[in-house]
Amino acid sequence: MTTVALDTGVGPLLRSWREQRRISQLELALRADSSARHISFVETGRSRPSEDMILRLAEHLDIPVRERNALLVVAGYAPRYAQTALDDPAFGALREGMDRLLQGYDPYPALVVDGMYNVVAANRGITILLEGVAGHLLAPPLNAMRLTLHPEGLAPRIRNLREWRADLLAQMERQIALARSAELRELYEEVAGYPAPGGTDRADDAGPAGGGDATIERSGPASPLPFALPLHIEHGGQVLSFVSSIATFNTPMDVTVAELAIETFLPADRATADHLRSLTS
Repeated sequence: MTTVALDTGVGPLLRSWREQRRISQLELALRADSSARHISFVETGRSRPSEDMILRLAEHLDIPVRERNALLVVAGYAPRYAQTALDDPAFGALREGMDRLLQGYDPYPALVVDGMYNVVAANRGITILLEGVAGHLLAPPLNAMRLTLHPEGLAPRIRNLREWRADLLAQMERQIALARSAELRELYEEVAGYPAPGGTDRADDAGPAGGGDATIERSGPASPLPFALPLHIEHGGQVLSFVSSIATFNTPMDVTVAELAIETFLPADRATADHLRSLTS
């Protein structure tokens, strides 16, 4: 992914990250065991920070590891974090572990995406939900945001599309603010430009959705669950309900691993769980 421009000094870049995090120079100095005076000198270019200082400030500013590499390069140092291809033999154990996790989660849907929301691994539960998606959306690289929000993807079958779309776009906005990726911004502009649902959410409609089959059953509640926003999606003549969770790797030392996210979809009701088990039994 394209990151920040490298023609800006490291001091202004660090100041920009600090201001984005809404942390004062004094607070950052206390966290990083430094002084507000030294932080000020670094940000204004009066003092050249050491490699260790850049990494320490980046840690306390929660700067993604890809951007930490960029800061080091701007300051004249070598990148600290490698970026290893996921199919590299060194990641064999990691891939095996992720595959085992995904297969163990069957029949419930689970997938792994990279920093651009490209699907790098998925289980059979995800494959089931993708039935009927247009072929061009299934051509590599599969992108989770396109698959979900494109009018030829899952969007027509999502009964609470307005809510789910807003949640996904907000998630992307947070990621853009964190990673400052031009490519991620382009993806956001693309999927945000897909036709948005009008009127009320179809999950709240009394009649059939968009002129669809009036015999569709509703297995989940029409209103959001009290603890999380559910995904209501049509499949096999009924509406399945899921809540999702996202996990990332703790303290990653590689850019590729740092940007991986594992998303799992837990059935929000017994009817959904029974439906999935009946399809995979």
